[in-house]
Formats: sequence, structure tokens, C-alpha cells
Amino acid sequence: MARIEVNRSGEMEVFARVVTLGGFSPAARALKMTPSAVSKLISRLEARLGARLINRSTRKLLLTAEGEMFHERALRVLADIDEAESMVAASQAPRGRVRVNSNVPFGLHHLLPLVPRFSAAYPRVVLDIVLSDLVVDLMDARTDLAIRVGPLRASQLMARKLGESPMAVVASPAYLARRGAPAAPRDLVDHNCIGFNFARHCDKWPFTVDGERLSLPVQGDATAGDGETSRRLVLAGQGLARLSHFHIGGDIAAGRMVPVLEAYNPGDAEAIHAVYVGHGGRLPARVRALIDFLVREVDLTRPPVSDL
Repeated sequence: MARIEVNRSGEMEVFARVVTLGGFSPAARALKMTPSAVSKLISRLEARLGARLINRSTRKLLLTAEGEMFHERALRVLADIDEAESMVAASQAPRGRVRVNSNVPFGLHHLLPLVPRFSAAYPRVVLDIVLSDLVVDLMDARTDLAIRVGPLRASQLMARKLGESPMAVVASPAYLARRGAPAAPRDLVDHNCIGFNFARHCDKWPFTVDGERLSLPVQGDATAGDGETSRRLVLAGQGLARLSHFHIGGDIAAGRMVPVLEAYNPGDAEAIHAVYVGHGGRLPARVRALIDFLVREVDLTRPPVSDL
């Protein structure tokens, strides 16, 4: 009988990785082990079984007949273990803490209004919400899920798309009554345009003029570090801003903001994603529950919840 302290499923996992990846070194990298540790484990496995499983050479590894048989059975056992764990996990209600990072506009106008419904559906999940327009490193910030607006940077993160939202240049009725509405993009030089002050932003607004797409620089006497501050400045009559409908749709519907230069709107839209670390496909149930909930419940065609 095998000794109880032998981790036979662990040995099978290492052996299967060596075979699948074709060597000790790639298997070691995938398993976060050293190549020598992988080699010693395979040697111990062969000693315990009393059979050579792999013929080693300087160029490649070849399975013996015993190795082929053991590999086939090991894959079956590992698949059965995964299935058993998945069945148990699926039967358990999601529970635990989920740390969420969102930009300020989406967080205020879309995420926070959905929290009561999520909590009612998943009472054992605690949401730890941080609103910031800074792009955080999920691993460094120990964040389970982040909302990203705009193009996604190349990374190892997984992403689920929540929708797209068109852009518009807007102003308050009070500002337009005082300064007038720009008739064409070139008129923006005579207007106060509210820009952003974070490093990745470029204060140029795109327009389509005579069928050609142009990006025009804008300037004004105020900049903002997040979209919600920019929205508040527009509502206060400070100037014009270019913002996304997911953020200001409610203000437009209520007449608190008026779109301008719509004839020159290039029709671009901001994509909104939920991004997360994939963990090799084994996502915690509490995180999976929140992602699926957001995909199902976020509706960017509805005016957002907007307060003054």
C-alpha cells in the first residue's frame, strides 16, 4: 500500500505537465518549480513505481511503453479530480470578499446603483469597492476585478465586455446662453474647453469635417483628474467637455446638458470591460458571480443614475 504522505495526484500533475510541455524546464516554469525539483520528483515517481516512464536525451524526452500507459491513466484521474471539484464548487453559494476597482464615472452612475441588487442575490459576498481614474495593477493592488473604459492595453488579463458608449461634446444651457454654441469645430478656439490632467490623456478632440477625420487641440481655464469632476464643471457652466453617454446620458435627457457640434461627431464610442486575472481558468465563484452579474445587468443604453 502507498504511504499516506505520498501526493500521488500532485505527482501525476507534474508528470502530465512534463509530457504536455515537452521538458522539465517548461513544466517547471508553468508549475513555479525549479527544473531540478521537477527532475527529482519524476525520479522518485519512477522509483516508487519500479519502472522507467521517460527516456531522457539531450534534445527531447520520449515516453516508454509504461510511461504512455501511466500518462493516459493520469490524465483520466486528473480530469476526474477537476470534475469532482467543479461539482462541489458549483453547489456552494459564492462567498467571501471581492475587491473591485472602477473609474469614478462608471462607479458612481452604474456600479453603485447595482450593488443592492447584487447583494440581495449574493448575500455572502462582500464588495470592497475603490473608485479611481488611476489604472491600477490588479496584482499589486490585490484587486479581483477592475472596470476599464477605452482601449485595452496588451496584457495577460482576461476581459469581459460590458458594452460601448458613444461620445459627445456637451455644455450646460447656462454656458450656451452666455457664450453661444459653436457652429463648427474651428469655433472651439473661442470657447472654454475642459480637458483632463492625467498623463495618458491627450487634449485633442476628434471631429469629421468634409468627410475627413481631424483631431483638434482644445484648451481652457480648468482641467479635471476624472470624468465626474469634468461633468460637474460642465453642469456648473464652466465650459464645454467631451464625455461619454454612459456618464452624461441622464443629464442630456433631463436638459441639464446640451450636445453641440453633433453634425461633426465622428461617431466613436468607448468600450467598457471588466478585467480580471484568469488564474488558469479557475476563477473564484465570488468573482465569477460578480462578472456574470455585471455582464447581465449593465445596460449602457439606459440613462445613468445622475445626481447634482
